[in-house]
Amino acid sequence: MQKKKFTGEEPIYLQVAEGLEKLIGDETLRIGDKLPSIRVLSEEYGISMGTAFQAYYHLEGKGLIESRPKSGYYVRFSLRRMPGLPRISEPEPIASEVSVSEMIATVFKKFSQDDFVNFSVAAPPISLLPAARLNKSLVHALRSSPSHGIQYEDMQGNPELRRHLALLAFHWGGKYSGDDVVVTAGCMEALVMCLKATTKPGDTVAIENPTYFGIFQVIESLGLKALEIPTDPATGIDPDHLAGLIRKFPVKACVFVTNFSNPMGSCMPDKNKKALVELLTHHRIPLIEDDIYGELYFGRHRPKTCKSFDKEGWVLYCSSLSKSLAPGYRIGWALPGRFTTEVIRTKAMHTVSGTTLTQQAIAHFLGIGRYEYHLRKLRKALHTQCLRYLQGILQYFPEGTKISRPQGGFVLWVECDRQLNAYRLYQEALKHNVSVAPGQLFSAQGQFGNCLRISYARPWDAEVEAGLKLVGKLVTAHTRAKPSR
Repeated sequence: MQKKKFTGEEPIYLQVAEGLEKLIGDETLRIGDKLPSIRVLSEEYGISMGTAFQAYYHLEGKGLIESRPKSGYYVRFSLRRMPGLPRISEPEPIASEVSVSEMIATVFKKFSQDDFVNFSVAAPPISLLPAARLNKSLVHALRSSPSHGIQYEDMQGNPELRRHLALLAFHWGGKYSGDDVVVTAGCMEALVMCLKATTKPGDTVAIENPTYFGIFQVIESLGLKALEIPTDPATGIDPDHLAGLIRKFPVKACVFVTNFSNPMGSCMPDKNKKALVELLTHHRIPLIEDDIYGELYFGRHRPKTCKSFDKEGWVLYCSSLSKSLAPGYRIGWALPGRFTTEVIRTKAMHTVSGTTLTQQAIAHFLGIGRYEYHLRKLRKALHTQCLRYLQGILQYFPEGTKISRPQGGFVLWVECDRQLNAYRLYQEALKHNVSVAPGQLFSAQGQFGNCLRISYARPWDAEVEAGLKLVGKLVTAHTRAKPSR
């Protein structure tokens, strides 16, 4: 190893850790290799022993290295050991009515129980959220509000909050003002408002396959038909394939999660996003873009959005702070483009306005610059947790299990042997106080019976490891396969 120059962009220990992680990923350092001692690492990099220890501690937290008493640090895991990706989905090319409410309702009853090892919830636990800082912003809002937070808020949303939400668009190349933003009660309400503004009962809506089950509930409640689009676990939908389906079906709108989709974790490349926007603009088909996970990226740069390529207002961008900051505050928003008037009119018929106090509190929190600081910590925690869960699944699930490789977000998509009935496994796991999301929830056609969505939102601990071990045993028992390890 050679001494290197450090930049001011990140803490030195992280830069050292990233360098070592690259050596492990390239297999210059292989599993079982002994790493330099703390003292040697300190001398080689020209850093303090405390910084060297922090670097090793960071890699240990990711599960890439391990400390052996009286022996030192050793490489424990490399991403080169990863199994294959889940298959590209193959839904039937039909526009169908949706009816998955019964199964969703059954599973959803257990989603928020605290006494479970819960791999079902794709949302951050309170331990990863800045509760104390949010409380201070809430108190500030209460004390500074002329109406004490009890009057109706502006129908379009708190003006100061809208201004700060518009500023967030700069991260992905958007240039908007507060007048372009409509505040909603979470991202789901934004999706509902945008669908109502762009469709009518009986219309066909193109969606990913698999996709978040909440989208099915919205489509079903609005009397729409779903056209499920094949989805690659790494790159999402193929615009060329969608173009062929548009020629065959009267698609009136599209709803896609373009960054770190739920449940596959796919992220559309920028060239695909650009091609998608050009395709839909040409056909004058609205794209409702769900970007709720966009800020939770693991790399150095935030991925772009389809909205960043939108020149004529056909992309209705939706997001929220539910996955990144305050789920219970229910702060979502939309940039509806040419449909802004229709969205505001629809909101007026439903909620009139959002909660005054929480909007003012979030406006204050964003205004004091704490959000980006919090996001940096949250991204690092989720990346570490993602790697640990991946390793746990590799260790405890049968050989041949396929796992997605998300570069952000909260969830892993796990494809098991075709013999598995994921819903039955879910029911059996509940008896042991463990909850997973069965794959059948994520397709209107009842596909993915051998798949599971596993959330890595909860920080790795002994209970998480025991929970994954149990699920792995159940998968093995249900498929009558021999575990690989």
